[in-house]
Amino acid sequence: MDPSSSSLALWRDVAGAIACALLGLVSFGGGRRVPLLEWIDLAIHEAGHVVTYILPDLITAMMGSVAQVAVPLAIAAHFLWRRELVSAMLCMAWAGTSARDASVYIGDAPYERLELIGGTHDWAFALGPDGFDALDRAAAVAAVVHGAGLAMVAAAVAGCLARPLLLARLEQSGPAGQ
Repeated sequence: MDPSSSSLALWRDVAGAIACALLGLVSFGGGRRVPLLEWIDLAIHEAGHVVTYILPDLITAMMGSVAQVAVPLAIAAHFLWRRELVSAMLCMAWAGTSARDASVYIGDAPYERLELIGGTHDWAFALGPDGFDALDRAAAVAAVVHGAGLAMVAAAVAGCLARPLLLARLEQSGPAGQ
């Protein structure tokens, strides 16, 4: 690999890490949805309901939130399969921010204060008496989903930085056999 392409790869990895960190900062640090991604997440969320409409109501209710996290993870897996690391990590960070959004929705289940686009509150139904009868556990479920989202963003930043850090370490140790 010539030095210019190596330098370009390094900067791409670092830029990817910065972009993943910024997604996490907006979502987790700012406690808000990521602009533009929030609309994509909403479309995927609603599609999750539509695709599972023929299944039991409990599954259909949960599949909106599941889909909005699973779709970016599936896209990340596709990019990993193609060995496009930075693209995969950006999608993983996206999934993490989407999980944070889902955790807010889950945590709202006992109160139903969030403004919805229509219909019933998915998680109030899923965790309510007609579902798992676990509204008292909504905060705990939300915390787990929130933590998983944060872990995805952290893993995405680390994934972007892994190659540059490994290359730097190899350069410090010098050529093999010295």
